[in-house]
Amino acid sequence: MSRGSLLGAFAVLAAAFLWGTTGTAATFAPTVGPLAMGAAALGIGGILQAVIAVPPLRRERAALSSHRGTVIAGAAAVVIYPLAFYSSMHLAGVAVGTAVSLGSAPIASGLLERMIMRRRLSRWWMLAAVLGIAGCAVLCAATMHDAPSEALPTVAGVALGLVAGATYALYSWSAHRLMSRGVGRAAAMGAVFGLGGTALMPVLLLTGAPLVASAQAFAVGTYMALIPMFLGYLLFGYGLTRVSASTATTLTLAEPAVAAVLAVVIVGERLPVIGWAGLAGICASLLILALAPATHEGATETSPSNRRPVRQGA
Repeated sequence: MSRGSLLGAFAVLAAAFLWGTTGTAATFAPTVGPLAMGAAALGIGGILQAVIAVPPLRRERAALSSHRGTVIAGAAAVVIYPLAFYSSMHLAGVAVGTAVSLGSAPIASGLLERMIMRRRLSRWWMLAAVLGIAGCAVLCAATMHDAPSEALPTVAGVALGLVAGATYALYSWSAHRLMSRGVGRAAAMGAVFGLGGTALMPVLLLTGAPLVASAQAFAVGTYMALIPMFLGYLLFGYGLTRVSASTATTLTLAEPAVAAVLAVVIVGERLPVIGWAGLAGICASLLILALAPATHEGATETSPSNRRPVRQGA
């Protein structure tokens, strides 16, 4: 892995660590529903992405307009993802909801790259994805076995987690696609997340009253928007300029591991021995991915029309 790809991988891992704190943070605002929390976190965080990217957005509005379909697809995914993700954690628990949401994303991302971009994923990437997804599956199974009375909410949470994983992969792919077509990082992230964040505002207005009902709930909402979502997606956007979308989504398998540990240590969720084996599978996945190429073409995507490398920065 080149130095640039390594920096990109570390940026994505840092973002995944920050995202892994969201489930635990949400438990400190129990009166706030998952829809309100999701809309506040990614809605406000997404709008902030657009605010800091106003000059690049103006400068590159023609390029964004020519790829409006990609922008709209990514923004739609940004709207759906937090609502499904936080609802998944609310129903199935922090560890399971996060594991399913992020564990299913590499499959969706790989399928997108394979079908739309016709990229051949390497055997190493497939092995890393299989290990990571298997680890997430074991983690989920261990939690369901430990609390059989919660099977129905867990199944519903798993289903929503799959929706979250698919939409997470879609907005990751959309942002990476824009960058690969010559749109700067700041403009690409600002357009996708700004449009999606704006669309989440009606949900926040309808459900967000508990966020301002107490100082603690307000502090949790502020933390969610500024740290995991705003700062986290700045790091993620930087990483997407240096690694492929499939590699990025596989690296974010670190998030369920972080979430599971925090859920056990801070929230008090129980994780049996087999659950820790699942976490070991996720760690093995990350190690393989860090040392091996993700695709046969390499991590840098080029435009089919002119074969220029991905543009770096804004």
